Amino acid sequence: MLMKADEPADDPGPESRRGAVLGALVVVVIVVMGLYLVHVLRKTARLQDCVMSGRTNCAPIDPVTLNQ
Repeated sequence: MLMKADEPADDPGPESRRGAVLGALVVVVIVVMGLYLVHVLRKTARLQDCVMSGRTNCAPIDPVTLNQ
């Protein structure tokens, strides 16, 4: 099929990067949520290990309240 010189080609124009940016944002949010979850689970596991070993002083102590 021959095209005339004055007819535009079927060029959709510059591609939008909106989808890629949105995908990257979703990945970052998932990674941050995963890191937060790992932090919380690690803290809980330490407390459970302390309690399961029979200790009675497993609660974290706030040093600010001790000085008052």
